[in-house]
Amino acid sequence: MSPLLTLDIQTWLDDLAGPGAARMAELGAGSFVLLMVVSAVSGLLVATLYRIFFRARATGSEIHRAFPLISLSVTAIFITIQFSLPLSLGLLGALSIVRFRTPIKEPEEIGFLMLVVATGLCCATFNLLFLGIVLGVAMLTLTVLHLRSGLLGQAPKHGMLVVTLPQADYQSRGGDLLRVLEERLPGGRLDAVNEDVDEATVSYGFRSLEATQVPALQAVLRDLSPALRTDLYYTRST
Repeated sequence: MSPLLTLDIQTWLDDLAGPGAARMAELGAGSFVLLMVVSAVSGLLVATLYRIFFRARATGSEIHRAFPLISLSVTAIFITIQFSLPLSLGLLGALSIVRFRTPIKEPEEIGFLMLVVATGLCCATFNLLFLGIVLGVAMLTLTVLHLRSGLLGQAPKHGMLVVTLPQADYQSRGGDLLRVLEERLPGGRLDAVNEDVDEATVSYGFRSLEATQVPALQAVLRDLSPALRTDLYYTRST
């Protein structure tokens, strides 16, 4: 191979490696691989915390499945831009046009997503001590919130009770039905009453109803109408 061709190949490889290749070499391949592994493990740990402490809701987006990849991406991006000023400036321009099309449907998801980003940044800036502190404090905080479900002022259990009964029974005992619901479900509200020729459906939202109280409530309601049916939906449980 001629010296000229060898020089051209070497120049092409240097251009391909980018202006930050020398500083990346100072970091070393082993250290880079270690940071990426730690980042992936951190993402998996946060995803596990999500599954343990954040119970699935009907509106949940299952965002925790992306946590390992998000952590890896954040770590790789910020390691790369540390060694290249043009890349860091270009990243600012690129992020200004990025839009997330999948909405964040639960407030807890925002907290977990920010935690993943924080762990990725800790890995990218070589602050593994900070990474351990962040994860440790996050686990402690989630444990406290789990044990003290009322810490944020949320009701332990709330949801919707749907009562269906014959139209004739509703006409004669509708007032008694609403009175029982008000007494048994304090702080609740009447959301809707739907009537047709044969049946009437009453939707009543409640702030708190423990599972052990459900059979007694159903028994009282059936005393009003033997043909009465109930459907119970919990929208949030701790």
